[in-house]
Amino acid sequence: MNLIKVNNYEELSQKASEIIIKKIQDNPSFNLGLATGSTPEGMYRKLVEDHQNGGTSYKNVKTFNLDEYVGIPEDDPNSYHYFMNQHLLGHIDIEKSNTHIPNGNQMSDLQRECEEYEKLIDQSGGIDLQVLGLGVNGHVGFNEPGTPFESPTHIVELTQDTREANARFFNSLEEVPTHAVTMGISTIMKSKEIILLVSGAQKAHALSRLLNGEITEECPVTVLGKHPNVTIIADRAALGEE
Repeated sequence: MNLIKVNNYEELSQKASEIIIKKIQDNPSFNLGLATGSTPEGMYRKLVEDHQNGGTSYKNVKTFNLDEYVGIPEDDPNSYHYFMNQHLLGHIDIEKSNTHIPNGNQMSDLQRECEEYEKLIDQSGGIDLQVLGLGVNGHVGFNEPGTPFESPTHIVELTQDTREANARFFNSLEEVPTHAVTMGISTIMKSKEIILLVSGAQKAHALSRLLNGEITEECPVTVLGKHPNVTIIADRAALGEE
């Protein structure tokens, strides 16, 4: 694992965007795996600024998002479809047909949606670079503690901790969905390269377990210790240095 230490969230966002921009400029037909949540927001802002001012093109890029809530319409402000359009996809020249986010509204056959999403990634040649955030409890995507490392894209019941952490985006905890569709840990691990973004003191314990602890399904992020090409970008707070 390659650890890049930065002073703060702004530097984290800048460094992550620089890595992605160079990858796309070197390979315009790049397959990019994306994450939602507050951590990558700054990175997306800088990608949009670069596209508008520097001209980096996404016309031949394909994107694959990690996850989506079950039972929320795509146009709901709390859906990850909406999030991605607001923060990145609606502001760059990417073809809509090249953007892929799990469909959490196939209520009649969510399992088939999981299988189709897995197949779509494989048929597209796999993910060249997957961006990940880190949950306070060590989850990646919505793969909660105890998720088997061999899991493919699947439906997950969200833990109380995760629902409480995400409740700030909703009017109440009761509105937070109880389930999500997420890339599995084995799906994530098939990515050719992974970038993990970690910001804030609340993530320090989970990050320490990745850097210093044993690899265990009880802390899903520790599986990255088995991947051959991982870059961690972490600020001082996440590293416990302030």
